[in-house]
Amino acid sequence: MSDYKNFEAEILVESPGRINLIGEHLDYNGGQVLPAAINLKVRLHFRKNGSSKCNCYSKNYDDHFAFDLNQIKISEKEWHNYFLGVVHFIDQAHPNKIGGFDCIVESELPIGSGVSSSAALECGIAKGLDQLFSIGLTDDEIITMSRDAEHHFVGTKCGIMDQFAVVRGKKGNLIRLDCNDQSYKYVPADFNSYAIVLLNTNVSHNLATSEYNLRRQECESGLKSIQAKYPGQKVLAQVPEEIVNEIGPGLASKTFDRIRYVVQENARTIAASEALAKGDLMTFGQNLFESHSGLSQLYEVSCPELDFLVDLAKSFEGVIGSRMMGGGFGGCTINLVQHDQVDAFIAAASQAYSEKFNIQLSPFTVAIGDGVKLVS
Repeated sequence: MSDYKNFEAEILVESPGRINLIGEHLDYNGGQVLPAAINLKVRLHFRKNGSSKCNCYSKNYDDHFAFDLNQIKISEKEWHNYFLGVVHFIDQAHPNKIGGFDCIVESELPIGSGVSSSAALECGIAKGLDQLFSIGLTDDEIITMSRDAEHHFVGTKCGIMDQFAVVRGKKGNLIRLDCNDQSYKYVPADFNSYAIVLLNTNVSHNLATSEYNLRRQECESGLKSIQAKYPGQKVLAQVPEEIVNEIGPGLASKTFDRIRYVVQENARTIAASEALAKGDLMTFGQNLFESHSGLSQLYEVSCPELDFLVDLAKSFEGVIGSRMMGGGFGGCTINLVQHDQVDAFIAAASQAYSEKFNIQLSPFTVAIGDGVKLVS
């Protein structure tokens, strides 16, 4: 696809990143989460090409790859696998509906910052191909096919939250999603005089994928131990804390910590959602600080850089809540900051972080936006 500079698309899809205000690592444990789509997006330009070949070009990576619809196999390059996986799962469910296509991708989302550029890309591909070839995919299909692509082609055993928020995001609202049964409701995100500021640490510790999958195993192991005595307990996030405390001493200490975090974070997310609905932003923000403490000390998915930024936020007068966001071991902190203090907070955090770690922060402010959509 050498003519990408003069590319004339048939359709354009915009697919947003997402934030999660609270409820981290609960999606694969059947818990409550509070995500939202944001106003930063991936844009995908599609056209049919009348063959069995698919040509994909990333402006951000300045990288092009091609594959044949009759020979889909996992690639060594991660970003290729988002296309390959989504095409594979659409074709499984709706055989022979997809034809050859050309696609150009450009992204405003910082890679590795925890705003789920991967889910944005997957859902954007699925939405684009659905529109281009009139397949008739439902929102639920786009969500589950995108998640399956992440599981089986990319290799991250994520929950449903990221794809759900990217597809069902609604401007001005958080989504209170029950990841056990996928029931959800919109919660108006009226932060009044507070802005949502993300501080990207610009570190990505290579523990992220292996430790993420290990946390899943530890939680599954903990739930099995609970079920040995309480077989009626099917969902870890819904186990009463008194049962966790009763069973816990007989478990490996790390497993006890993991499951304790899960049930506490689930309760925190419910409390935070209720506080926000009442307009009690101080309680909401306090829940964010407590969430970070649990993620750092019990779930152990933080890192020195994230802890440093949250500690700094705690001591900054204009910040009412802060925590790490995403899988952990790097990425962003999410902060609720008084509008008139945003510039001062970013300046103070950037200087202190640079002095401590000799790394430059990448700060950005986000607004809550709509889910994936066809633009033209």
